[in-house]
Amino acid sequence: MEKFYYTYVLFSEKDNKNYAGYTKNLKLRFEQHQKGLVESTKNRRPLKLVYFEACLSQADALKREKYFKTHYGRIFLKNRLAKWYAEKE
Repeated sequence: MEKFYYTYVLFSEKDNKNYAGYTKNLKLRFEQHQKGLVESTKNRRPLKLVYFEACLSQADALKREKYFKTHYGRIFLKNRLAKWYAEKE
């Protein structure tokens, strides 16, 4: 079985903003975020994993992560997660 690279989106319950990243090991990376071991999110906890995608190459995962950080990527995520956002309010 091929190894996947995961592009993921975390939602900060502290500042109500998303954080996008990518990793080879989604479970381990999420645990690192939860424990405050990731500099960019340690002060934004608690965090929820709200979205992820599996990619076959690191380059594709990185490209997707960068897309999520653009204006159009944020619109995509807002539409993709509209039901989740509506339920949490």
